[in-house]
Amino acid sequence: MSTKTSELLAVAAPRTVAVVQGISDDQLSRPTPCPDYTVRDLLNHLYDVVVNFQALARKREVDWSAKTDHLTEGWRDRFAAEAARLVGAWADPATLEGVSPGMGLPQETVGEMALTDLTVHAWDLARATGQRLDAEPEVLAAMHGFMDRMGDTGQRMGAFAEPVPTTPDATDLDRLLGRTGRNAAWRP
Repeated sequence: MSTKTSELLAVAAPRTVAVVQGISDDQLSRPTPCPDYTVRDLLNHLYDVVVNFQALARKREVDWSAKTDHLTEGWRDRFAAEAARLVGAWADPATLEGVSPGMGLPQETVGEMALTDLTVHAWDLARATGQRLDAEPEVLAAMHGFMDRMGDTGQRMGAFAEPVPTTPDATDLDRLLGRTGRNAAWRP
């Protein structure tokens, strides 16, 4: 069984896992395109994303304020396992029904948030650590659709910074990054 959300996550997750596994311990203190986050901070946030969005798929409330350092022995492999669980959590069509009790948004929108966080933060980490991240066209199309519907709301809530203008010849990924307040030319 699968849903469009789980299928998109199944495409995006391996790319994110590859970036995470490509991060060395000596890169953890580097800055990221997210001004308040080092690589370590953003990895911990992304770990929370893959775990908490599993609970949100099951329509459970989550506590985003809990701050745990997940980067202990074996963290790269644990992240890969949690990312796989995230994909599986959204595979049941019932996960997309109704409104999230924890977020007050349609479950389908919550699934799109997971996809967006997974992909955009993978780009943040890739850029901070000298790696490359490409996203599949269907993933980018879904995220642009999400931003069409939720970008302004996300910006008002502080999830996204002010949009960064892009050039007419910008890639779909660069345009998405600009819409989420990121400068695709950012370098550490």
